[in-house]
Amino acid sequence: MKSPHKAEQVGSLLRPMEVLEARRRFSERRTTFDELRVIEDRAIGDALRRQREIGLDVLSDGEMRRGSWLTDMAEAVDGFVQDRVMLEWKGPGGQVEASAARVAGGKLRKARQLTAHELPFLKQNARGPFKITLPAPSNFMLFYKSGVTDKVYANRAALLEDVVQIIRDEISWLVNEGVGYIQFDAPYYSHYLDVRQRQRFLQEGLDPDEEFEAAIAGDNAALTGVPRQSVTCALHVCRGNNRSRWYTEGAYDAIAEKLFGRMDIDTFLLEYDDERSGGFEPLRLVPKGKTIVLGLITTKRAALESADELRRRIDEAARYIPLENLAISPQCGFASVAAGNLLSEAEQWRKLELVVASARRIWGG
Repeated sequence: MKSPHKAEQVGSLLRPMEVLEARRRFSERRTTFDELRVIEDRAIGDALRRQREIGLDVLSDGEMRRGSWLTDMAEAVDGFVQDRVMLEWKGPGGQVEASAARVAGGKLRKARQLTAHELPFLKQNARGPFKITLPAPSNFMLFYKSGVTDKVYANRAALLEDVVQIIRDEISWLVNEGVGYIQFDAPYYSHYLDVRQRQRFLQEGLDPDEEFEAAIAGDNAALTGVPRQSVTCALHVCRGNNRSRWYTEGAYDAIAEKLFGRMDIDTFLLEYDDERSGGFEPLRLVPKGKTIVLGLITTKRAALESADELRRRIDEAARYIPLENLAISPQCGFASVAAGNLLSEAEQWRKLELVVASARRIWGG
C-alpha cells in the first residue's frame, strides 16, 4: 500500500536511563521480569505520547524492549549460538568488534513470535498508525560463519531459505493481528554499494552480484501473500548504526536499478545525511508509485540541521522523482543498540520535531 506518511521515522529511540538500568539489573538477576516490563511499559507509553504530541505520522515503541534492532531473532528462534562475526566500525571510537547478532550454529526453529512482546502494548496504546520493524531475512547471510554454520547449512542459500520461512510466518501473524505498516531493516544491502565490502565478497569466493540478487529474492519471498491494499511494506537500507558509528559507505548507484526495480516494497527509507550516501540521481530509477523517505536528518550527531537546507535538498531530490512520492525522516534510528547514539533525548526530540515541521512546510497537513 502506498504510504500516506510524510513525517516518518526509522524506529528506534533512545532508551531512558531508567530502562537501561532496569535491563542491567534484570541481566544481573536483581529484578524480576515483571518489574522490568512495568518500567519498559512506562517508557514506551511516554514515547508514544511524545510522538503524538509532535505530530509524527507513524509511531514506534522505540524498540525499547530489544537489546538491539535484531536481537529478538536469536531470542525467539532456536539454533543461534554465541559465535559472532566481526565488523569494522568507523566514526567515534571506531574499531573492529563483534556484531550484536549471533551466528546460526544449529537448525533454526521458531520458538515464539518475534514481536509478541511488543505488539499487544502498541495496539492498546499507540492511538494512531504505528509500524513494526523486523530484520530483513537477507541480513542473516552476513552471519553465516565457516566452521560453525556450514555444519548445519551447506551454504548461505540454505540458511536464507529457513530464515525466510521464519520471517514470513511472523509477517503473516502481524497481518492477521491488523498491523498496517511492516518495515524491514536491511543493513546487508549497503555491503553491495561499498567497494571494500564487495572486495571482501570476492576474497571469500563469493560473487557480490549473485549474492545481491539472492538477497532480494529471499526478502521478496518473505513478503509473499501480504495484502497490499491494507499493509504498507517498507525497507530501510542502513549503513550501520552503533554508538554514532557506521560500517559501509558509497552512493546508491551500484544497487539502485535492481533494488528499486525488483524489491516488492512500497516504501524505501534511505540514508542521505552526509556525503557518504552520494547524490539523488539514482532516484530516477524508482518505479512509479513507490515512496522514497529521505533520511536527511542525522541521528549520529547532536547538531540540528537547517530547515532551509532540508528544503533545498528535498527540492533537489524532486528533480529525479515526483515530490508527491517523497517523504522525510532521520537517516536511521537513534538507538539501534540499547546504549544509543551520542546525543541526548532532548536533542533526539528536537530532530523529530524538525522532521514534522519540514514535512508540514513542504507537503502540508
